[in-house]
Parts: sequence; C-alpha cells; structure tokens
Amino acid sequence: MLHMPLCVYCISRLRFSDIGGMAEVDEQRVCIKFCVRLGKTGSETFEMLKQAFGDLCMSRSRTLEWFGRFKNGRTSTANDARSGRPSTATTPSKVEQVRAAVNQDRRHTIHDLCAEVGIGYGACQQILTEQLNMHRIAAKFLPRVLTQDQKDSRAAICQELKETVINDPTLLLNVITGDESIVYAYDPETKLQSSQWRSPGSPRPKKARMQKSKLKTMLICFFDQEGIVHREFVPPGMTVNADFYCDVLRRLRENVRHKRPQKW
Repeated sequence: MLHMPLCVYCISRLRFSDIGGMAEVDEQRVCIKFCVRLGKTGSETFEMLKQAFGDLCMSRSRTLEWFGRFKNGRTSTANDARSGRPSTATTPSKVEQVRAAVNQDRRHTIHDLCAEVGIGYGACQQILTEQLNMHRIAAKFLPRVLTQDQKDSRAAICQELKETVINDPTLLLNVITGDESIVYAYDPETKLQSSQWRSPGSPRPKKARMQKSKLKTMLICFFDQEGIVHREFVPPGMTVNADFYCDVLRRLRENVRHKRPQKW
C-alpha cells in the first residue's frame, strides 16, 4: 500500500532536482519504467507525469508507446541506435575542392560554392566553418589602397617633415592649408536641440519632421594658425577642375598679400 506514495515521491524528486526546471526526457522514461513495475496503467502513468512535469510532460501517445515497451520487457531508457546516412559531402576530396574554390575567388558565396563543388548548402557551410575554420567578413574601408612603394614614400616624406619641424620650430607658422566641405542650405533641428523644459502636466512639444536640404554647395577654405585666410563658395553648376582651382589659388594669393603681409 506504499506504492502510490513512493511513485509520487520519486517523480516529485526528479522534478525538483532538475536544474533550471527543464525536465529531461530520459527522466520521464525512468518514471514510466518505475510505474510499469508498480503495476500502474498507461493512463495513470500519463496523469502522474502530467502532474509532475506540467507543460514539459511527454505527449500521451509517446507516454503510452514507452509504457508498452517497458511492459514488453525493455530495460533501457535511451534511444535506439541509428545507423544514419553515411557522410559523402565532407570527404577530404570535397574539402580540398572547397578550399581551392575559395582561394581562387574569396568573394564566392556559399551558393556559388555549392554549385561549383556539387554539395548541399549545410555541408558546404560545415566545411567552411569547421573543416577550414573560415568566416566571411566585410572588407575594411580605407581612404586609399597603396602599394608598398607608395607606403615607403609617404613614410620617408613624413620623417623628413618631422625632422624639418624639429630643426625649424617656426615652420608651421608659415604653413597655409585648405580643405573643401559640402554645405547645405539648412540643417534639420536635432532631437536634443528641440528639447524643452516642461512641467508634468504640460503637453509634449511637437515639430514637423524635416529632411536635410536638397540645396547644397561646396565651400573652399584656406587657413593657418592665425585663422581663415581665404574662403569662397563654388557657384552652382560650376565644375571644380584645374582651371577653376588655379583661379582660386590666385585669389588666395591676393588675400595672403593683404591679410598676411609678413608671409607675402
């Protein structure tokens, strides 16, 4: 007459000892096997499992299936061994074919490699990530892609300029540099700029969404350590070419003569 309390106690212990509340299927199978040995019916076993495991309980059909297996003499609670399908896509020859295709063109997608090598998407992905230890990453944007000679030349020029500045501390005082920038007719007000101090009962301020201005032009500006020497806007429709820039430099030269006579 201690069978019922013992069975409930066993299932309850398995439920509360399960770390994280996730009941394993093997534990439920142990409980089914235990109920079979106690002489319980399949329906009684399912009700007890449902009471103990709740939403994580096995389905009724699955419970009755394992109940019948244990009742017919099965002792193991593990799944039956499967023969499985032999792997033909991850052979060494296929791995080498994928490696050669990637080395030939590293921009190949997995779909391109599947079509070229003749294997499935999952197998190709497995070869790339597990066998070849490769991961697809985006290219890094650089201002210029320089050759080694160009890099060496820039390094030599920078070193020469550095030594010149060290030998002549006043060199940078005589340097005038310039830059170009796109200037819009107006800039939309940012969310922070539109913020206001309001009391709790005040309505929230509103504003219309504004897009960035479609009217824009280029600003050319030359400056030194003392400030701006010359600036001008490129006229609408004007192409900035060599002839236009020569005129800009002539106007710069005149401004240097008027604003920086000591450098003239």
